[in-house]
Amino acid sequence: MTQDRLYFRQLLSGRDFAKSDHLANQMVNFVYLIGDRQTRECVIVDPAYAVKDLLEIIAKDEMNLTGVLATHYHPDHVGGSMMGMNIEGVATLLELQHVPIHVNNDEANWVTRTTGISDTDFVKHSGGDKLSVGEIEITFVHTPGHTPGSQCFLVEQRLVAGDTLFLEGCGRTDLPGSDPGQMFSSLQKLSQMPPDTLVCPGHQYSAMPSSNLGDVVATNHVFKPQSQEQWLEWFAR
Repeated sequence: MTQDRLYFRQLLSGRDFAKSDHLANQMVNFVYLIGDRQTRECVIVDPAYAVKDLLEIIAKDEMNLTGVLATHYHPDHVGGSMMGMNIEGVATLLELQHVPIHVNNDEANWVTRTTGISDTDFVKHSGGDKLSVGEIEITFVHTPGHTPGSQCFLVEQRLVAGDTLFLEGCGRTDLPGSDPGQMFSSLQKLSQMPPDTLVCPGHQYSAMPSSNLGDVVATNHVFKPQSQEQWLEWFAR
């Protein structure tokens, strides 16, 4: 697949959309648009904060939304109540445009509890599943640890990593559904991908918005432990 056919946009909350939302500015979430420029189909990864803004960006790009991909259930990624505030997300999106919500099998119940959407709105996946958006193929990578059904999305040497892996650090493992041991295993799985894979995280917690996996593995402290036992000593607090 030629790169000029791939439609791939990284949008930062508080800058590219939800510009007047204080929480969006504070949380610096990334939302991703992935699709096929020829067929004009696209999916959106983790829509939250200002759903209408995101749909307007898609419409301006003359793309057609065909689905939502959820990395995990937390409200800053799929909507719901957080810090006493209600964040727009997939429930609002479904009111405006009904498309399937692609979640991991182990995350569906958590997303339902967080957002209130119905189980019938989901397409449930296992790690290794593939989704074609036009002629663009997206591979689902199950990476539990931050949450039971956390998943990353691999598309043409780009890894949309959600809160599993940041350029500096990784997702927290002290929240409901977290598991430090599983996080170690998930990070080890990601580290085995080709070093030129571009890591596209779920938040901008570093100066750069993305970076090659080889550089991330070499510099990110979460890859320093050489065993799960050492990882748990350092990070399971």
